[in-house]
Amino acid sequence: MSPLLLALLAMIAIGAAGFALVPNLLGGSRADKRRKAFQGDIQVNRREMDAAKTRDTRRKSVQQALKSQTDALNAKKRVPLPALLFQANISLTPAKFIRNSVIFGAVLLVVLFIVQVPLHFAAIFAVAGGYLLPRMWVNRKRKKYQSQFLDELPNAVEAIVRGVKTGLPLNDCVRAVAKDAKEPVKSEFARILDQQAFGMSMTEAVSVLLDRVPLPEVNFFVVVITVQQQAGGNLSEALGNLARVLRDRKKMKMKIKAMSSEAKASAYIIGSLPFVVGSLVSLTSPLYLQPLWTTQLGMIWAGVGALMLCLGIFVMTKMVQFDF
Repeated sequence: MSPLLLALLAMIAIGAAGFALVPNLLGGSRADKRRKAFQGDIQVNRREMDAAKTRDTRRKSVQQALKSQTDALNAKKRVPLPALLFQANISLTPAKFIRNSVIFGAVLLVVLFIVQVPLHFAAIFAVAGGYLLPRMWVNRKRKKYQSQFLDELPNAVEAIVRGVKTGLPLNDCVRAVAKDAKEPVKSEFARILDQQAFGMSMTEAVSVLLDRVPLPEVNFFVVVITVQQQAGGNLSEALGNLARVLRDRKKMKMKIKAMSSEAKASAYIIGSLPFVVGSLVSLTSPLYLQPLWTTQLGMIWAGVGALMLCLGIFVMTKMVQFDF
C-alpha cells in the first residue's frame, strides 16, 4: 500500500474521531441536548408535582376547616336564649325577655279567666302560651333575618371579587360592602370592620359573622376567607366559585318552595278547617258546641282535639321543609 493512501486513511480516521469526541462549538453535542432536555422535563414534572401537592394540601385544609365548622353548626341545634336573641337581631337582654314573657303569660291568664275558662285550664294555657309564643316570635324573626341576609350575600361576595380583581386589599373590599350593600349584610360587614378595629384578625372577625348567622352558606364564606388568610391562594377565583354556588343554592330553594306550595296550601286549609266549621256551626246552632267549654268532659275532648290539630300541623310543616 502506498504511503499516500495510508496518510489519507489516517487523516480520515483522525477526523472521524474528532467529530465524535470533540463537542460542536456552535450548538453543543446531541448528548448534551438530550441531557438538558431530560433535565428540563424533570424540572417541569417536579413543578407540576409540587403544584399538585399544593392544591391537594389546600383542598384538604378547606375540607378539614369546612368539616370542623359544619360539625360545630350541627352541634348547636339547641340554641340558648342569649344566642337566639343575638341571631334574631333583637336588642333585649335575656332578663328583659323573660320578664316580658311572664307579663304576657299573666295577661293571657286574665283574659282566659274573663272568658270563663276554668282556672286550672287557664293556668296551663297561660304557662304554655307565655313560654312558647314569645319564643316562636323570636324564631320567626331569626329566620326572616337569615333569609334577608342570604338574599344579599351573593351580591356582597361578587362585590368583593370585583374589588380583589382590581387590586384592592380584602379589608377595603369589605369596607366597600359595608358602605354600599343592603341590610342586613351592610351592618354585619360593618361589624367585621369593628371587630378588626378592636384588634382581631380577619379570620377571627369573620368567625363572629358565623356566630351571628349560623348558616351553611355563611360557613362556606368563612372557610374560604380563613383558608386564604392562612394558606394563601387565588381569593377572587375562590370567592367567584362561592358566589356561583350561593346563587345555585338560592335557585334550588326557590324551586323547592314552588314544588312544596301545594302541600303548604293543603296544610293551611286543613289547619283552618276546624275553626271555620266551628264558627259556622256556632252561627247556625249556637247551643250545639256549647258543651265543649261548659262541661269538663267537653273541655278535655276540646283539648285533645287541639293537641291533635297542632300535631298534624307540625307533621305537615316538617314534610314541606327541606335541608340541603
